[in-house]
Amino acid sequence: MEIVAIVLSLFLLVTFAYRGFSVILFAPIFALFAASFSGLPILPGYTELFMAKAVTYIKSFFPVFLLGAVFGKVMEETGMARSIAMETIKLIGKDKAVFAVVFACMILCYGGISMFVCAFAVYPFAAALFREADIPKRLIPACFVAGVFTATMDCYPGSPQIQNIIPTIYLGTTTFAAPILGLICGTLLIVLCFIYLEFRRKQMARSGEGYGNHTLNETVIDPEASLPPWQLSIIPLIVVLVLNFYFSMIFQWDESLLEPFRAMNVPLLAKGVHNVVAIWALVLGLLAAIIIAAATGRKFMSKNTSVKAALNAGALGSLLAIMNTASEVGYGNVISSLPGFMEVADALLGIGQGMPLFNVALMVNILAGITGSASGGLSIALDIFGQHFLAETAAVGIPAEVVHRIAAMASGGMDSLPHNGAVITTLAICGLTHREAYKDMFAITLLKVVVAFFGVFFYMLTGIV
Repeated sequence: MEIVAIVLSLFLLVTFAYRGFSVILFAPIFALFAASFSGLPILPGYTELFMAKAVTYIKSFFPVFLLGAVFGKVMEETGMARSIAMETIKLIGKDKAVFAVVFACMILCYGGISMFVCAFAVYPFAAALFREADIPKRLIPACFVAGVFTATMDCYPGSPQIQNIIPTIYLGTTTFAAPILGLICGTLLIVLCFIYLEFRRKQMARSGEGYGNHTLNETVIDPEASLPPWQLSIIPLIVVLVLNFYFSMIFQWDESLLEPFRAMNVPLLAKGVHNVVAIWALVLGLLAAIIIAAATGRKFMSKNTSVKAALNAGALGSLLAIMNTASEVGYGNVISSLPGFMEVADALLGIGQGMPLFNVALMVNILAGITGSASGGLSIALDIFGQHFLAETAAVGIPAEVVHRIAAMASGGMDSLPHNGAVITTLAICGLTHREAYKDMFAITLLKVVVAFFGVFFYMLTGIV
């Protein structure tokens, strides 16, 4: 009965999220619904378990959400994100429309701009390009998924996205963990995505399907619009990557920096400096990039906005993003603490007996699917099983850096089920429905799952880190 309650709870959460209800409100309701079947007291379960785990997540990752959202908003309002997208698409050309849209998203994502801003910045050009090339509009969301949710999110080393940051907290690694393995898997994934997207484009063309008659969120590009030069616009993205690398890999942090705070008995204090270096490095990189983008791009802002408005909007937007994810983390932690779930987890961990990396990929994928969140599922998996993963992999000589890369790649797989917030937002930006476009988005998701497990077996065969 406990397992049935967990499944029913997840079904209800997926259904309500799919219909647009806030997970901030309904995640605790459905988590405690499942918990009640295991005899867990409801009110303590909410205040002492759900909220405690949600707050721990906020404490660890709010700086990344805050500065990432502010950086994205400044890049959006100054026109810098649109300038990079337009130049990328113009250079590649309409005859390679799919590649152009995916590559534009990859550049923005790897430079530290959030998925939402990537989609907003690229969509007007993607829609115009697909309309001119007569490629079905319903393929655009899949292009966004390939460009934002794949290699540049969690495969390629140094990615400033949250999915590449989370393992550093639990494993003591850096965002540049297992760089060669990440590059190989990420490049393979992008190639597979292009093969699939081109296959679908040609299939649709053979069936006579064109762009389609759409009226929702259709855009017209103003060729006279004043945008900053792309050479200027790309500087803040480079700054994020360079400073992130310097403060993660070169700068020597003082290991005694946390000692004064230990003396104060500060709650939720990190175990050591190595557990928070990745956060500090990205904070410094994003701060510098925000300052540069605001200073150089403010003159390109429209009369209806300002630097102050962009900073405020970014800060407010980060609150909704962090609270949504924290609620999903709280939900997942309540579910994962129940006896019924632990029975299932023990059985799953036994599947890959002697292959601890396989267990890492499996458990992260499952928890990401349950929460509908890559970062949420990854946080829960590493919180519950992180030390187990490290012990099991260390016993067979697998370094923590490989665990980091496999866990990060696996988080971006089954997270993108229909109730995923990023999926819903992407479809809304494009003015499309799940029925019209989700099939191809899910196909890219399946490719991600395959490549994460490919990474497991590739490392076991070659030992490449």
